[in-house]
Amino acid sequence: MEANGKNVPRLRQVADIERATMKKARESWHMLTIMAEFIDATERLSEVRPAVSIFGSARIKPDNPYYAQAVDIARRLSDAGLAVISGGGPGIMEAANKGAFEGRSVSIGLNIELPHEQTSNVWQNISINFRHFFARKVAFVKYADAYVVLPGGFGTLDELTEVLTLIQTGKSRRIPVILVGTTFWRGLLDWFQNQLVKDGMIEQKDMEIVQLIDEPANIVDAIFAFYEARDIEPTEEEKQKTMYL
Repeated sequence: MEANGKNVPRLRQVADIERATMKKARESWHMLTIMAEFIDATERLSEVRPAVSIFGSARIKPDNPYYAQAVDIARRLSDAGLAVISGGGPGIMEAANKGAFEGRSVSIGLNIELPHEQTSNVWQNISINFRHFFARKVAFVKYADAYVVLPGGFGTLDELTEVLTLIQTGKSRRIPVILVGTTFWRGLLDWFQNQLVKDGMIEQKDMEIVQLIDEPANIVDAIFAFYEARDIEPTEEEKQKTMYL
C-alpha cells in the first residue's frame, strides 16, 4: 500500500504466509483476552452501585498514618452504603478493602498482574484479575461515583491525571475527586495553579474538579453533598459517555 509515495506495509502483504498467520493468530488471541476482561468486569460490577474508587500507594505499610486513615475512610463509606473499589493490592489498596470489608457494603479489588509489588489482599468480597492496565483503569472509572486519592507514586498519579483528563474533556461525567493529605498534595495543586493555569495549559475552572479534604467524616459528607443536587445514578447520557472511555 502506498501513501504519499511511501510504501506502508500491511500484514496481508507479508510474503511469509506462515509468519503472517502466526502473527494474526497471536494478535487475535490477545484481543480476545482483552474482551474477556471487559466482559468479566461488566458482568460482576455493572449492578454494584453506588461505589467509590480509592487510589493510593502500594508501598505504604500498616503502621503508616495514611493506612489507618484509608481504613477509616473506607469503613465510613461502606457503612454509608457505598461500595469501595481499590486496586486489590497492598498498602492503601489493602487499607481501603479492609475498611470496606469490615463495613456494610461490598469491598471490590481490581487486581493486576505485576512483576513487583502487587499481591492480592484478602479483604475482598469481589476480586477481579486483570493483565491489562487500560482495561482495569476503565473499570475504576466506569463504576465509580466518586474518587478518593491518598498519597502514592507514579501509579497513583497516573490514575489521578487520567480521571482529571476524562472529566475535563467531558469523556466522563463530573463526580467528586477528593485528595487526602494536604501536606502531600498541596505542592502539586500549587503547581497546577501557578504553572498550568498561569501558562494557559488548563483553565481556572478545571481547578474546581479537585477537592482537598483530610477529615474522613468530611470526605463522606462532601460526596453526599455533591449528590444532593442530582441523582447518584448516572443519566442515560452519562452512561453513553462511559461506552467510549
